[in-house]
Amino acid sequence: MSSSLSAVPDIDEDLAQAVMERLVTVEDRLRDSVATNDHLARWTARHLMDAGGKRVRPMLVLLAAALGDMHRDDVIDGAVLVELTHLASLYHDDVMDSASTRRGTRAAHEVWGNNVAILTGDFLFARASGLSSRLGTEAVRLHSLTFERLCLGQLHETVGPQEGEDPFDHYVSVLADKTASLLALAGQLGAQLSGAPQGVDDVMRRYGEKVGVAFQLADDVLDLESDPDTSGKTPGTDLREGVPTMPTLLVRRRAAEGDLGAESLVHALESDLSDDEALSRVVTMLRQDPALEETRALAQRTADDAVAILEELPEGPVREALIAFTRTLVERRR
Repeated sequence: MSSSLSAVPDIDEDLAQAVMERLVTVEDRLRDSVATNDHLARWTARHLMDAGGKRVRPMLVLLAAALGDMHRDDVIDGAVLVELTHLASLYHDDVMDSASTRRGTRAAHEVWGNNVAILTGDFLFARASGLSSRLGTEAVRLHSLTFERLCLGQLHETVGPQEGEDPFDHYVSVLADKTASLLALAGQLGAQLSGAPQGVDDVMRRYGEKVGVAFQLADDVLDLESDPDTSGKTPGTDLREGVPTMPTLLVRRRAAEGDLGAESLVHALESDLSDDEALSRVVTMLRQDPALEETRALAQRTADDAVAILEELPEGPVREALIAFTRTLVERRR
């Protein structure tokens, strides 16, 4: 498990210790939740889990649960539920995006092929659905709505904006469905399953929606800036597949306004990027373009909006930890 509260500065020591202890339990139960006698699924289902990960979503469940009783057993199941759902979506996303690596290891479809990767994702979704049933009908309802949003987000990203639809609004809506929906579920479930005071679950849901968009905008920056040796991701993967990101949308808008430098960059974006050297050149161009800093600033403003929502929570170490958690997600370098 690579998750650590050492990545979240200034967190109350007692709270950090409690969350870390519960994260260990989450990790153990996460592995138990995918155990199977099927020889193939035994390995494919653990492929990305064994590769590690930040465990951002389980940590948010636990931080939200600290506003109630974090030590309720259902809280652990809620944390496992959101991480299982996230892992399942990664198997599908890597096929859709033709990503060659994930978390520093070969993507599942690179090892076993697209069909096995997709079916493994389905297997994990099935296990997550079974787990939600143990948490009650409200958890089942919330999980199914989130699953629906994950699917719609991927669908809308694949199809692109409709005629007359603003591409920026479309892109943010995709981020909200593909990323923020699961963080919203994490915050909401953590509050509900811990018996937090009335209304806290709605605050955490709204916070998750906002911080999820900020998190993905920061990921757009990382997709261009990251070192593959530390991030486990190849810079510019989205560019190669023609997947829109906020930096490329900003460049295209400037090109449409007649910016010659942006027009040149758009031409490069639309060229054949199957060659690693060609992709590297475009990544370098985008790193030097103002769109990268504009995206970073937008991520920061969105994070500020998320922190503003947290002001509705009672003062104390949990709120401060959530604020630090927000900053860490947006300012991370891997």
